[in-house]
Amino acid sequence: MNVQEKFDLIARNTEEVLTPEDLKKFLKNKEKLKHYIGFEISGRVHLGTGLMCGQKIADFQKAGVECSCYLATWHAWINNKLGGDLDLIRGIGAEYFREALKVSIDIMGGDSKKVKFITGDELYHNNDLYWQTMLDVSKHITLNKAMKSITILGRKEGESVNFAQLVYPPMQVADIFIQGLNIAHSGMDQRKAHVVAREVAKKLTIKPLLNKEKEKVSPIAVHHHLILGLQKPSIWPVPKENIQELWSTQKMSKSIPNSAVFLLDSPEEIRKKMKKAFCPEKETGFNPVLDWTKHLLFVDDKFVLNIERPEKFGGNVSYDSYQKLETDYKKGKLHPMDLKTAVGEALVKKLEPARKHFSKPKLKKIVEKMKSLTITR
Repeated sequence: MNVQEKFDLIARNTEEVLTPEDLKKFLKNKEKLKHYIGFEISGRVHLGTGLMCGQKIADFQKAGVECSCYLATWHAWINNKLGGDLDLIRGIGAEYFREALKVSIDIMGGDSKKVKFITGDELYHNNDLYWQTMLDVSKHITLNKAMKSITILGRKEGESVNFAQLVYPPMQVADIFIQGLNIAHSGMDQRKAHVVAREVAKKLTIKPLLNKEKEKVSPIAVHHHLILGLQKPSIWPVPKENIQELWSTQKMSKSIPNSAVFLLDSPEEIRKKMKKAFCPEKETGFNPVLDWTKHLLFVDDKFVLNIERPEKFGGNVSYDSYQKLETDYKKGKLHPMDLKTAVGEALVKKLEPARKHFSKPKLKKIVEKMKSLTITR
């Protein structure tokens, strides 16, 4: 596989790469590429977390990248996830997340056996160098920068936060450098942390990121797409100038259960949610069902979406590319309910391995416990 082919795999189905030039330079110099994506342990895993992560990890692996998933137990504690119960986060929470991410990676064509999983407790325990690195990062971040970065916690800029939450951004940045990672991966919601990592990279003295020539370099940031929740947006129709701004507030969220399909939803739950999904006729710019179809289903080059409908409504039709589907939908040749039904059935089939994996007695108990928890922001 040549440099361009590797680059195309790493960059596909993403919102941005910071920067394409830096990534190509790494590839041309044959740098060993080490990736990570981090997760707060925060409750049940939905498709925006599991499958979107799994799809990109599959791409990274095909491009020869060494991949890892970071289970951010301390970050979840700081952000009061799972009620701020650190023992719960470390125990059932981390175990559930690890298994959910593994099966998501496999579903999307990756190999979870080749992915390294590490928790915050494992990384920080008896690790003075980590805390030195965190302080080194902090020396190069202003208080104002830390305040602006709280959006990575799911908070709004300007919102009142405690001091521990201000420590969260430099900790997240230090996670990258202490592990010697040159590709930081996430959704667009974590962009600010990665920008900080790139800005401070060449100023660090404790644990800088070095290339093969022992020169200080900045980590590459790869941001995948954030898929929409199934709910109707607060403003409709969405003004074109507000689409990007509104998109981030309408992303799939576990705090709005009916906006999300969870990894272990039953076939009946998936069908019910898809039936109620917001899917405006002929609308392709802001349509959650089309968004899911493009970013969760048609990322598989062999995927075909089968539409079953009576002859009086056009009869059965199959789509082997997203572009053909979108064109027909925009022209009104495909009804929203037919699309929603077909996408629902495709997701039921796609998630079967996850339901089978978690049917094991031990994992079943963990899932029931996670469902019973009250998830806090």
